[in-house]
Amino acid sequence: MGKDVIIALDFDSREKTLAFLDRFQEEKPFVKVGMELFYAEGPDIVRQIRARGHRIFLDLKLHDIPNTVKKAMAALSALDVDIINLHAAGTKAMMSAALEGLTRPDGTRPLLIAVTQLTSTDQERMEQELLIHAPIDEVVLHYARNARDAGLDGVVCSPLEAGSIHARCGADFLTVTPGVRFADGETGDQKRVTTPERARELGSDYIVVGRPITQADDPVAAYRRCVAAFVG
Repeated sequence: MGKDVIIALDFDSREKTLAFLDRFQEEKPFVKVGMELFYAEGPDIVRQIRARGHRIFLDLKLHDIPNTVKKAMAALSALDVDIINLHAAGTKAMMSAALEGLTRPDGTRPLLIAVTQLTSTDQERMEQELLIHAPIDEVVLHYARNARDAGLDGVVCSPLEAGSIHARCGADFLTVTPGVRFADGETGDQKRVTTPERARELGSDYIVVGRPITQADDPVAAYRRCVAAFVG
């Protein structure tokens, strides 16, 4: 897998999702199915999108005791997605168990990545609400190292942290980065954000873009603009 733009399908129904994808006649974008859509429509929506030829990042952010996550990953591995994630805060033991559950009998599996800190979290919230008092950059790097040590393929992080994670964890350790907005767009509820151009410069492997594409007057044009800026 090389650099790419992943569209976040933040819709609440099958109809809205498929109508959106129908607008792409020339491309088959890499897409993200998150909790809103998955909980509304269940695993069948993943199968339908896959049957249309799209690569899929299944963004469910599992976080539970190791045995529960292992069994959940075993069930999700049957969906044949490309990337799936969990929360690094669940500990190395949970991440290792997830990897074991995700691996199929033939040895194949989707890529498994860990969320470090959500891009809606900043230093103040992390300290006051989570009682984590280390600098956020240090926390993200520590979680990334834990994920690498547990055998995962990469992390979800802010584009602002991608370069330092590659420096600590290796160039092949994937950085999948939400929090990307066009320079002339709004940041919404994101705190640690940047543009597609800057994300490329900082070393992001994949950028996840939702509202700047899905809510654009012309989503296909917005997607192409994003690809041109990030992939070139």
